[in-house]
Amino acid sequence: MISLPRLFAIMQKEIRQLRRDRLTFGMIVGIPILQITLFGYAINTDVRHLRAAVADQSGTQLSRILAQDAAASQVIDIAAWVRTPEDLEDLLREGRISVGIYIPADFAARLQDQDRIAAQLLIDGSDPLILAAARQLTGLALRYETQPAPDPRPPLFEIRNYYNPERRSAVNVVPGLIGVILTMTMVLFTAVAIVRERERGNLELLINTPVKNVELMVGKIIPYVAIGLIQVSLILLLGRLLFHVPIVGSLADVYLAALAFIAANLTMGLTISTLAKTQFQAMQTTFFFFLPSILLSGFMFPFDGMPKAAQAIAQVLPLTHFVRLIRGVMLRGAELAELLPEVGALLAFAGIMLTVAVLRFRKRLD
Repeated sequence: MISLPRLFAIMQKEIRQLRRDRLTFGMIVGIPILQITLFGYAINTDVRHLRAAVADQSGTQLSRILAQDAAASQVIDIAAWVRTPEDLEDLLREGRISVGIYIPADFAARLQDQDRIAAQLLIDGSDPLILAAARQLTGLALRYETQPAPDPRPPLFEIRNYYNPERRSAVNVVPGLIGVILTMTMVLFTAVAIVRERERGNLELLINTPVKNVELMVGKIIPYVAIGLIQVSLILLLGRLLFHVPIVGSLADVYLAALAFIAANLTMGLTISTLAKTQFQAMQTTFFFFLPSILLSGFMFPFDGMPKAAQAIAQVLPLTHFVRLIRGVMLRGAELAELLPEVGALLAFAGIMLTVAVLRFRKRLD
């Protein structure tokens, strides 16, 4: 028989523990709020406002109207005007735009020729969602033409799908998955590092040694760097063997980008480890960091489709910059030198988090 007084006593004890554990109590309220906010507000599969550039070699009123109509559709936001289609390809490779509009010099004549396409759309097709959104521009009709258009009217744009001509989802997912897996494992490994020392009693030994804080932190990080690089190699190998994911750029650049990202995540884990009191709290905090990273980084949904506030938050997350890096190198063949702002963001994050962890850590038991 179950004793109700003993049952109520256990329930009362558990409630008191939850009240004292503020982090767990915060998760009870925080997880639903975080989930509903991210999925309801920040995540948007109806992609709009893609960054675009225009190469207008026609320079006529019609070509300007075409660019204005494309921008008015809200599918794209024109971020730059360039001179040649080669300039558009450079911007696509560097990840600075998702769509390029090329208007040739004989644009007006092409409009009257039923057998010729008037202009071209250069699209970063590595993400099928971006390709699908940009295809909406093919339905544009000019507001003003100097002569009646032929009947039937040919499409205004020819689609040029770059980087993923077969439109396979795995090509876009696998590079980003490297960042997701590294975020989950690297942050968690080091998040419990200091807490584990305290719970096992090893911190007492460290107190009596001349080891400096920075030496302890760096020493905690280095072994996991090798583990992270092994994980990168495994994902690349499986991606190639199972899904035929290409590596268009330099393999050395892939590993250098991964190295900067691993450092950022490991230092984030160390900072969490100095904040948490128990390993369970460290894992809870890691989850709070991991969830926004995977949803706001551009891994699952195009970055341009998110609201500006969500984009601002995402700029702080290392995974956002790594997704741009790894897809740029692996899929678009970009060199690391062309993506230096993303590398700099990762290194700056790692430096700040390491500094915070070193300053917060105290070799004492309280």
